[in-house]
Amino acid sequence: MIAVIVAGGGPTGLMLASELRLHGVHALVLEKEAEPTRYVRALGLHVRSVEVMDQRGLLERFLALGRQFAVGGFFAGIDKPWPDRLDTAHPYVLGIPQTTTERLLTEHATEVGVEVRRGCELVGLSQDEDGVTVELADGTQLRSRYLVGCDGGRSTVRKLLGVGFPGEPAKVETLLGELEVTEDPATVAAIVAEVRKTQLRFGAMPLGDGVHRLVVPAEGVAEDRTVPPTLEEFKQQLRAFAGTDFGAHSPRWLSRFGDATRQAERYRTGRVLLAGDAAHIHPPTGGQGLNLGIQDAFNLGWKLAAEVNGWAPEGLLDSYHTERHPVAADVLDNTRAQMELLSLEPGPRSVRRLVSELMDFEEVNRYLIEKITAIGVRYDFGEGHELLGRRMRDVELKRGRLYALMHGGRGLLLDQTGRLSVAGWADRVDHVVDGSEELDVPAALLRPDGHVAWVGEDQQGLLSQLPRWFGAAVS
Repeated sequence: MIAVIVAGGGPTGLMLASELRLHGVHALVLEKEAEPTRYVRALGLHVRSVEVMDQRGLLERFLALGRQFAVGGFFAGIDKPWPDRLDTAHPYVLGIPQTTTERLLTEHATEVGVEVRRGCELVGLSQDEDGVTVELADGTQLRSRYLVGCDGGRSTVRKLLGVGFPGEPAKVETLLGELEVTEDPATVAAIVAEVRKTQLRFGAMPLGDGVHRLVVPAEGVAEDRTVPPTLEEFKQQLRAFAGTDFGAHSPRWLSRFGDATRQAERYRTGRVLLAGDAAHIHPPTGGQGLNLGIQDAFNLGWKLAAEVNGWAPEGLLDSYHTERHPVAADVLDNTRAQMELLSLEPGPRSVRRLVSELMDFEEVNRYLIEKITAIGVRYDFGEGHELLGRRMRDVELKRGRLYALMHGGRGLLLDQTGRLSVAGWADRVDHVVDGSEELDVPAALLRPDGHVAWVGEDQQGLLSQLPRWFGAAVS
């Protein structure tokens, strides 16, 4: 029997499968598409996703192929400076196409032993007390202990489970594509700047060799957004808003997306779980979608591995829903707010001017960017130190950096006292006796996802939290 089947080979599914393999769990990824997509849906990694890659030793690969930007404008396109004093060692957005992100995550998954099968479409599932039976389009049946649906906003897994997906349908639609243009880049940029004074859902990004990534509002909402727009439809909308189609021709790809906002009622049904777009969809404002999915996988991976490997404490796997559902709900709220601020109606434009004024205050600007980049996330672990429930940023230790010690995906006790012990949990938790001038707590217990589970200096306090997150001690 396979330990975990992951339906969907996008960034969320690949990240999840790789996390499972770090703990020795057999993970099989089923991807219905025979070849990797050419569509560049997302353009970058926000701070928390950059930290995730750093925690697993992958960041250098991404930095080599991406560009670092410390620029504002991520909240509803309101152009404010990148805030100072962000609580991170990586205060930038990493510009990198989703296609590159998927390729790098595929390489990593293969290296750690994930099996990826392309051209395998899941069409049926059933579960019992012992596992899940999956049926593929070719009639093949597979058996696994758990199944995770990472198969996108139109998730087959979610539909087969019958999990509710409440929210709002798309009210507006936007066309997106990469096309060659005959107009010179300076003229394109000047026209875009003029159009964006009144229409913020319009844009053009030069990609080199005469190719631009173009964004333009659609005429209406298509009945089936899986059907891409035609070149003529795209050019017609460019002319409607810009008075020119820039001589657009030879599209690499064309697509459309809406502003539907929905969230799964529950992320777990027995032995089947949901992650990424299968669990939540929202407008792309702020560039949060791909990042949210990667972070879902980072939260779920070690918990599901603990369940498979038999040491998970009661309720650990259910904490995936408890922790991640509110995070996605907050993202849905902030994207709703951003879409309102992009409206051309007088009321929303007045609110936009007010929000813009408020963002001149450093604290407001930083708060909103921390929300978009997900470094402001704090899970509810109960009362305690201000670090409790937050992820710990990478700090400089006397003998290196914190994130360099987390590549294996284990828990970590960072002990500046030298008096503590993780005896009984050493197979799951690394004990690092080291100090940092950047950290003003005696000791901190970190979960495998880097969130702080305990802060203190007494052994009894530590012993009260180790079983909560890492199960029973081994004698």
